[in-house]
Amino acid sequence: MRAVQIGPVARPLVSRWVVSRWLVLGLLCTALLPAAAGPAAPALDAAAWLARLNSAATDRNYRGTMVYTAGGGVVTSSRVAHLSVGDQVYERSEALDGQQHRVYRHNATVHSVWPHKKVVVVEQKAATPGGLVSTRRRVEPRALAHYTLSVKGSSIVAGRSAQVLVLQPLDGLRFAQRLLADEATGLLLRTDVLAPDGRVLESSAFTEVEIGQRADPSSVLDGMKPAGYQVLPSRREPVDWTGQGWRLKAELPGFQMVGCVQRPALATGTDARALQAMFSDGLSFVSLFIEPFHEQAHTRALAAESGATHTVMQRVGDHWITAMGDVPHQTLERFVAALERRR
Repeated sequence: MRAVQIGPVARPLVSRWVVSRWLVLGLLCTALLPAAAGPAAPALDAAAWLARLNSAATDRNYRGTMVYTAGGGVVTSSRVAHLSVGDQVYERSEALDGQQHRVYRHNATVHSVWPHKKVVVVEQKAATPGGLVSTRRRVEPRALAHYTLSVKGSSIVAGRSAQVLVLQPLDGLRFAQRLLADEATGLLLRTDVLAPDGRVLESSAFTEVEIGQRADPSSVLDGMKPAGYQVLPSRREPVDWTGQGWRLKAELPGFQMVGCVQRPALATGTDARALQAMFSDGLSFVSLFIEPFHEQAHTRALAAESGATHTVMQRVGDHWITAMGDVPHQTLERFVAALERRR
């Protein structure tokens, strides 16, 4: 991840620990070269493929190991599981490297287990399109208003035959993405985010996967409530965006608000609270973090990137804005420019 000070000064590199902190506190993250140009899939085919992808993400039982890679040598892996039993959904994601932690979801209840602190953080939230699994598994149908979907043949992922699909943006506000879906079940096995020149910015893929295993919720939730751990409520609270006095004076095409929470500020050494407003076009995501300006913590405006995740940080009036998402830098700049304080 490279950060540059905004202005006519030299470009310093941001240290790796700062990068990690931004990615952990930020939010969102997800990820082969674009195939040769080909005809876009007819609308019916596109809708049918998305319906199959989304159905598999919700209804299929699976478990496996996923690896996330991004530019600059970033590689992380996790063990994941998803189980659907009637109207009950169970998920588990366990980091296999870096800071050890496990995240469990049973419907809208999420438990985050941190062994090094012997703490379990519990929160209630609506199920997100991607659940807990680190690859993107769903694409909202409304995304087809801003992307064309092309079918590009087949490939192999984790030893399974996969259909290759490419979502090409209709404007410069978003990145192209390549999706590799299991031919037998429709489950999304790999996602890549692509730069305009065809480079792979980041990739998230199963290296091994088992689909259709026996339904056993206890095996997925094993370890969710370890003995001797302190159980804490989440410090994130859902809030009303407009009730907090903010709005976008000019909306960006396709991006709709999908949630807003109040949480601890990103600045270290302060007790301030930050507003996090989340937007999506059905495929890509953007978060706006709004916190009080703190002179010691917020020393200069920055622009940074790690894989497909770009970040813009700057002062707006009495507030410090951090815009982050898997979109081009100019998209984040437009979000910040459109942000308006109403009171």
